[in-house]
Amino acid sequence: MSAVICGSLAYDTIMVFQDQFKNHILPDQVHILNVSFLVPRMRREFGGCAGNIAYNLRLLGADPLPVAAVGQDFAPYRQHLQDCGIRMDYVRVYDEQFTPQCFITTDLDNNQITAFHPGAMSSAHENHVRDIPEITFGIVAPDSRDAMLQHVSEFAARGVPFIFDPGQAMPLFSGEEFRSMIEQSTYVIVNDYESQLLQSRTEWTAEEIAGRVKAYIVTQGPRGSTIYTNGEALQIPAARERQVVDPTGCGDAYRAGLILGIMQGKDWATVGRMASLMGALKVEHPGTQNQRFTHAEFAAEFKEQFGYALD
Repeated sequence: MSAVICGSLAYDTIMVFQDQFKNHILPDQVHILNVSFLVPRMRREFGGCAGNIAYNLRLLGADPLPVAAVGQDFAPYRQHLQDCGIRMDYVRVYDEQFTPQCFITTDLDNNQITAFHPGAMSSAHENHVRDIPEITFGIVAPDSRDAMLQHVSEFAARGVPFIFDPGQAMPLFSGEEFRSMIEQSTYVIVNDYESQLLQSRTEWTAEEIAGRVKAYIVTQGPRGSTIYTNGEALQIPAARERQVVDPTGCGDAYRAGLILGIMQGKDWATVGRMASLMGALKVEHPGTQNQRFTHAEFAAEFKEQFGYALD
């Protein structure tokens, strides 16, 4: 069974400034800000929501099919995904543009200055999920505004069950657009802050949003998550991590567990725990696509943490 993952594929360039930004930015002079930070530590990671979700799904033995727009510099990322066994059938290359790029500088207080270049993502709407012959399940993750509106509409028109995941794209849509996309969706997932924002934009409560979909999932970091479904609010505990190395990409790993659990027809308590464990396993590693394990190892860890077997 293939899961169609609509969203971004991006490079994340992460730099560490060995000091505090506040020591070098004068609050009363920000109107003429001109600063430079020496960053002796830097790493480049493969990222983007579609790439992260697909990578984690592949770890679980699933067959993810990313749908994304990339640029002339995509070759190393393509090789990485192909080495993982992820198909590139619907990743479209635009030779005149760059692959989306995120440049993140972090100081010793974990404050961040981020610049994002969308590059080829601005053409993501030229990919159509209506053109994919067979779709079992899908997710519309953060992407360009036009692409997200289009993917939601085309999944709904085909009757394909899918998750709407607005995430970092929350500022792109009006309340009316959110209401329309929610009503076309099968499931909706957000974090706790995004849930408050979504409720404000739509003027619907969490329960009212949940009443329009099969499940409304709200992640809450170390406090676990809540799945609103069938008129109930199911509390999902956070899985235990051995160490916290890097939370970046934890949400995408959670979504991979969620997708597999739904596709396998698991009950919601199990689906939520699968998602929670995927997030915890990611937190133990730097970057978004550096964790390694097999489905058998995942199943063994699931039984260890939650006291029952997946199968």
